Amino acid sequence: MIPAAFGYVRPCSLSEALAQLVESGEGAKLISGGHSLLPMMKLRLAAPATLIDIAGLAELQGVTVGENEVVIGAATTHAQLEHHAEVAKALPLIPAVAHLIADPIVRNRGTLGGSLAHADPSADWPAAMLALDAKIDVIGAKGARSIPADAFFKGLFETDLALDEILVRVRIPVIPGRRVAYRKFRHPASGYAVVGVAVVVDFQAERCAGGRIAVTGFADHAFRASSAEAALAGYAGQPDQAERLLDLAFTGTIPLEDRFADADYRTQLGRTMLRRALADVMASD
Repeated sequence: MIPAAFGYVRPCSLSEALAQLVESGEGAKLISGGHSLLPMMKLRLAAPATLIDIAGLAELQGVTVGENEVVIGAATTHAQLEHHAEVAKALPLIPAVAHLIADPIVRNRGTLGGSLAHADPSADWPAAMLALDAKIDVIGAKGARSIPADAFFKGLFETDLALDEILVRVRIPVIPGRRVAYRKFRHPASGYAVVGVAVVVDFQAERCAGGRIAVTGFADHAFRASSAEAALAGYAGQPDQAERLLDLAFTGTIPLEDRFADADYRTQLGRTMLRRALADVMASD
């Protein structure tokens, strides 16, 4: 439970942090809240030569709620998003997801950007970003770029983020009138999602006119259930419609297996969480 020796730097600006990241090379790791990286270091699953602490950088702070877009700084904590009244009004899925992350200690220190960059396959935020069609802004040695959430999550703890890039902010479109839901089965020890499902739908005349379904905890990275999304148009909550959606959502995806949940159990949990999320959006207004 004692990490290997490492260096520690605390840059005063984003440009300084980027310079230190480039200079340190592959041996460097960015740290903000530290709730994902530090446990891995204590178990010697990660042994960075240098930690670059970016938690206090002003360029990574702040939440801006506009008419058409919400912009969230990477260093914004889960707790800030859980209790942000303007965000709750514009994007109700955000506080709903934040409230279900781990426990108050983690929510008060852990950050949105840190969770996304770490890309734990059972983290909550990736599903929300996929369901909300978020854009993830990063900056690196070659300049700035914006990555759609659909292209950001690549595999087990793997993202499109390069070694010399820093996640700066997340931008999420605001589309009034959508119904949203997030359901997850919590691991009893960690609070991570054994399976979590985020659903965002547009409604017309009490029927779904289309939407997005995103799943976390089920596979080696969060993903959109695209085949099931195609069947959302016209969905009215009928049992036969629901069963078809459940079949489409998880067919062809290889489920994770661990000591807590084998493939069959995880698949059943995924179906149950999606069924409940669909029921939630049908019941909301």
